[in-house]
This record gives sequence, C-alpha cells and structure tokens, in this order.
Amino acid sequence: MASQPQAEAERRGVSPAVAAPPRPRAAEPRVVVRTSAGLIAGERVGRGAVFRGVPYARPPLGPLRFASPRPPESWHGVRDAVRFTDVSLQSVIPNRPVPPSSEDSLYANVWTPDPGGSLPVLVYIHGGGWQAGAGSMPAYDGARLAERGDLVVVTFNYRLGVLGFGLHEELTDPDTGHFANWGLQDQKALLRWVHANAAAFGGDPGNITVCGTSAGGATAWQLALLPELRGLIRRIVSISPSHATPPATALTPEDARTAYEAVAGRLGTTVAGLREVPAAALAAAWEELFAPRPEERIVASGRWYRGPVVDGRTTPAHDHRLPGPEVPVLSVHTRTEGSFYTGPASPQPAPAPRGEAELRRAVREVLSLGEPGADDHLAETCVAAYRAAAVDAGLPRDPLTLWTEIWGDAYFRHQIVRFAERHARHGDSPLYTMEFAHEARPPHFGTPHEATSPFLFGTHRLPQFAQILGDGSVERLLSDVFIDAVAAFARTSVPRTPNTPDWRPFTPDAPSTLVLGGPGVVEVAHPAKLAQLGFWDAVGWAPRPH
Repeated sequence: MASQPQAEAERRGVSPAVAAPPRPRAAEPRVVVRTSAGLIAGERVGRGAVFRGVPYARPPLGPLRFASPRPPESWHGVRDAVRFTDVSLQSVIPNRPVPPSSEDSLYANVWTPDPGGSLPVLVYIHGGGWQAGAGSMPAYDGARLAERGDLVVVTFNYRLGVLGFGLHEELTDPDTGHFANWGLQDQKALLRWVHANAAAFGGDPGNITVCGTSAGGATAWQLALLPELRGLIRRIVSISPSHATPPATALTPEDARTAYEAVAGRLGTTVAGLREVPAAALAAAWEELFAPRPEERIVASGRWYRGPVVDGRTTPAHDHRLPGPEVPVLSVHTRTEGSFYTGPASPQPAPAPRGEAELRRAVREVLSLGEPGADDHLAETCVAAYRAAAVDAGLPRDPLTLWTEIWGDAYFRHQIVRFAERHARHGDSPLYTMEFAHEARPPHFGTPHEATSPFLFGTHRLPQFAQILGDGSVERLLSDVFIDAVAAFARTSVPRTPNTPDWRPFTPDAPSTLVLGGPGVVEVAHPAKLAQLGFWDAVGWAPRPH
C-alpha cells in the first residue's frame, strides 16, 4: 500500500522523490576527525555525524576586534564538538528570541553522511539583515539536508552589526590593511577553512557550493564576484537576497565614517579606542544612533539594514554595477516576499493600512527607505500601478495586499528577477530560477520571505514551523523536491531531478522558472506578477531591466 506522501504525489502527478541510498549505521557514538587545528569529536546523528562549535578562526577579542580573522589556534588532544556555541553579538529584533550572544562566535557546524566519503559541500550563510541570526538556529539544522542530499552541510556564525559591517580607516588591520566589512571577511575565512578541511569530514574540497538566504543570499552573490575566491566557489544558491545598496540596505563610506566617529564620541573615546570599550556598550551606542526615524538621523543611508559598505576590497562596488557571477547560479525567491514584513511576525511591526490615506502613508514609508523624500504623489503612482496590475490579473487589491506586494517587490523580487534577466542576456554561466509559492497558514499569509529555509533543511516538521507552514504530505514532498534539486545542483550544476526534468536555464521570454508549491505543486512556468515590476523600472530602481 502506498504511503500517504506517495499517494498524494501520485494523485498530483508528481514522482515520489528518491532518497540517497542507506549507509551502514556505526555503533560508536563519538566520531573523531582531524582538522587543520587538531582533533575534534562529534557525535552520530542518523546514519551520519554532526560536529558543532568547530573554530574556523581565532576569537576576535581585544586587539582582534575590528581585525581581519586569524586562523584558529591549535590544540592538543581531542576537542569536543557536540554543542553549539554562543551566537554573534547582535541586535534584538522584535518577534525573534535571541540566545546568549558573544564576540567569541567564529565557529562552524558540520553535518556529514559519511566522514570517509568525498561528497559535495554546501556552505550555508544565514540571514538576518547583517545584524542578527546564527548558523545554529533550529531552522538550519543540517541533518535532513545532509542525509537526503548526500551532502556535507556547513553552517556558521560571522560578525554582525557594528562589529561586522561598516568602514573606518582608523580601524585598519596593520597586518592585512583591511578596515571594513569584518563579517564578509569572516565569510571568506570560513570558505578557506572549509576548503582546507572538507576532506576530514568526507567532503570534496574541489566541489563547494555557497548557499544563503536573505542577507546570506546577497553575500553568497557578492562572494562569487571576488576574484580571490574564483576556483574555490564552484556555484551559488542565492535565496531571497536583498542586495546591499545605500540608502536602504547599506551605509555609504562617508556615512560609515560619521557613524563610527559619533559612536566613539558618545562613548568618550576615539574610533581606534572602540576596540577597548565593553561590547554591550558599543552595540547599544550603535543601536541608539540608528534608533530615530531615518530622516532624523545624523546619516542618511543605512535606513533599513546596514550591510556591506563599498571598500574596494571585500565589496569593490555594489552588485548592480558589477558583472554577474561567472559560476552557475540557482536563484530563488518567494511569491510574496513582503508578507514577512506585513504579517504577524514582522521584524519591523507596523499596523496594516486601512483605507486609501493609510495605504498611501504606508507605501510612502516603504519608498522613502530607498528614495529619500518620496512624496504622496510617488506613493499614489505606485499604488495606482499595483492596483491596475492586480485588476488585470484578477488578484486581490485590498490595502494589506497592495502594501505587502509593494514591500516585497521593492527590496526583493524586483531585483531578483531583473538580475536573472540580466544574467540570462549577458552572463556566461547558467542561471536557474525557482519561485517558492507554498502559502503559510493563517494568520500568516502568502509565501513570506524566509519561508524557504525550513523546507530546504527539512525543519518545517518542527512544531514552531509546522504550525505556520504545515507538515502534511504535500509539505514533505515540497521539502524533498527542494532538497533533491539543490543537491543535484551542488553535484552537477544542473538542478534536474525526476520531479524537475524540464527545468532549464532561465530564459526571460520562455517558461523556465520552477514554481514549487503552487497549484501545480511542481511545474515550470513564467514567474508570477511580472507586470507589477514595471513601476520600479519606471522610477529607476536598480538593477535596470537590460
């Protein structure tokens, strides 16, 4: 008799996904491997093993605050690697509990189906707006992804907020000359550590795929553009990125200098002296600087999030001013990115607009993050364009829906689709697109930003996610298809599976986007709601369509 997921799959005409062949179970609970810094002991999980809290860099404490990451110090004997470490010092975001945080946070977590193998490696960069999050969050438990995908999965922490993303020459590292974007420097160090240590965990150091969501998806794209990492990164999976650009999601270099100088003044020290002040006081002063409304701050940029700053090295220029990645790309977005910000668990809580006046005000505030001085006329033009597109497509046009669509398109979907179109026309490597369309349960709605992670990792089954995303036969099938597609891409640069046989590189004028979780469950089609994106082209939102 067919299982429930199998029966559901057959009813919908979708092939049941095929898991990796079983491996023999070892009786020994401890698994010891040798890294470049010494022996570590992980533990068995399912048929494989997990190693938690493995140092990939020296703790960035004292004089190493605002310094480039240094290789981890060696140790004698066998180091336990069975517990997650503290998360990186970070901002408190509404609706997101923060576990204990610390500056001593540069650690990796590795799941492997076979420490003696030579498997593809998937490095996952967590999101959180460059100011929050951790590789140890429950959504990113790599056991299911590693086992089903037959992959070595790596998650990790990197420096965030004031300690991770900014710029000031008085913080120049005397050894490397770097003075900016310490979180990006950590990500580069992690990739070099993975390359040096992949074989110890059963991974192939010549086959590393970098994957990330939100801020992590943006930095995965950025890392692939760096000449120094060519040859190390074989391909990327960029999920729901909001590419860093001022004024919305990055500081300008001038504003970064002003911000650090203002924080130093508040704390009664110099910019260089910020290495010596208590970490909590430094983080609090940084948050206080950006607490007022954007138009009331001493700097005009960094209005929403504060990501990588153009420094000529880790970030040579903003992504829309650079050629696309030269490696294969799997680009993923959700159908309703904005419902993450307008739904009940928004990290930026605001009341839903009721009526035209409130809708116009809410839209003006969205626009002003990227277009300072946006007025009622621009807001009215935006609303009118979205309402007309909704009427033409037979979609809802109530204030909450329009506000949600505008939020998500302004800072996610417009740039994701336009980057894909640009790459299809001018890029030298294949780019595949996926639209994730599985709807959340009430009172959540649409397919929110970050709804992808629990399905990629198979953690949608956890109670805190199942109540929002579901854990029935359809949800399990979607997770399996997602994992299989990413695993195939990490293995061959082609995300083709028994369930995705017709998925081809993205072509703007042909149905070539895998729509996962819509009415057809798994189908190749055009991205939804393309007409709505025209407003952003008309007002010069980057990137341009051609």
